[in-house]
Amino acid sequence: MLDIGVVGAGLRGRLFARALRQIPDVRIVAVADANSAAGEAFAAEFGAAAHPDHRALLAASPGLAGLVVATPDFAHRDAAVDAARTGVGLLIEKPLATDVAEAEQIHEAVQQSGTKAMVAFENRWNPRFVLTRHQVRSGAVGDVLFQCAHLNDTTFVPRTMLSWAARTTPGWFLMPHTVDLALWLSGKRPKTVYATGLRRVMAASGIDTYDGIHALVTFTDDTTLTLQSHWMLPESYPSVFDFRYELVGERAALQIDGADEGVSMAGPRYQWLHHATLEDDGRVIGVAAEIARSFVDLLTGARRPDDVPTVAEAVVVTTVVAAIHQSIEAGVPVQLGSAAG
Repeated sequence: MLDIGVVGAGLRGRLFARALRQIPDVRIVAVADANSAAGEAFAAEFGAAAHPDHRALLAASPGLAGLVVATPDFAHRDAAVDAARTGVGLLIEKPLATDVAEAEQIHEAVQQSGTKAMVAFENRWNPRFVLTRHQVRSGAVGDVLFQCAHLNDTTFVPRTMLSWAARTTPGWFLMPHTVDLALWLSGKRPKTVYATGLRRVMAASGIDTYDGIHALVTFTDDTTLTLQSHWMLPESYPSVFDFRYELVGERAALQIDGADEGVSMAGPRYQWLHHATLEDDGRVIGVAAEIARSFVDLLTGARRPDDVPTVAEAVVVTTVVAAIHQSIEAGVPVQLGSAAG
């Protein structure tokens, strides 16, 4: 029996807990959340023990096999480092951290302890991007020359969904997805970053964050990645997010629509219905279920540590996104060092 704990009783923590508990010989035994009401509700749903923080959880759970770190983006380091030092396996939400030094500290703790760890870059399990990678790896595309990613949210995300929107940006909340995809699909190493950002609407409404960010990443072979992420789409948009990806190689080009999953519904408003992850008769199916299965397989040795998104790869993603923000603030391109390659 694998005993799993969860730090963060919000949407993602509960989703992964539901996906994990449906796997045979896995049980959710503990949760930690500073919000006692959220923690108690989680504990009641899963029959788990509730704790005020991850330290109490780890101290009370000596037989823990794995820990899901699903706290806000900026709050991953302490739980991840402390769990790694005790040898507990880790599933960490993306991004690994919103600070390069913190990302490196997590990596160091994982390396020193030898614990098994993975990062939930969910698009690596999305069949559309799995298929895209197969095409690239087969040689059908040839060398990847250009990549372009538009990943945007409606204003619902910073204004309603995230209570901590002022402590993040569309760069940190969205670009780890697309930066990781670009590196994973192409196998490229980033060299320089140049970016611009706009602070206007959100800041004026009392949420001190960027409305949107544009970035150009140049790789060591001078091929490029263009990124756009904002959260200014109107809430009347048919999806809470818009995701379009283009990859152009020497022999072929691919275009992937990651938001319109092919099921639309016209009622009081027009909607794109999402099914990449959904719950049906109490079961989680799709991407989140596959991530949970991969985590269990990693813990049991059925999956090799390099078959999942590694902490080392996630450090590179954090390094690139941090450089994007640095470039915005400095107004100049930023050269990436060895941590990005």
